[in-house]
Amino acid sequence: MQELEKSKAHIIIEIIEYVPNAIVSRTIIKKTTGNVTATSIAIGEELGEKTSPFDTYVQIIDGTAEVFIDDKSILLKLGEGIIIPAHAKHSFNANEQFKMITTVIKSGYEE
Repeated sequence: MQELEKSKAHIIIEIIEYVPNAIVSRTIIKKTTGNVTATSIAIGEELGEKTSPFDTYVQIIDGTAEVFIDDKSILLKLGEGIIIPAHAKHSFNANEQFKMITTVIKSGYEE
């Protein structure tokens, strides 16, 4: 996926649209050391359970999301963020449509 254009301002909630019955992702930055992604999730959809070998920071930029981290349900509202620990099982439910920014930093684990 192509990154957003550099040195050009953008409105974060407008870089990705909602699509009925779908999950849509757009790469903001993708590097070998990490990435930043915008995702829109239509009402009723879910991102199935997965794990990542790196900490992942998630911030809600529109709507409200239900995230499960190691089977614990957490409701994230507009403007709220959370760090999903490396190797934690996690998933997302869209009880209403929402958009989020996901940031993964792959360096720093060498320590």
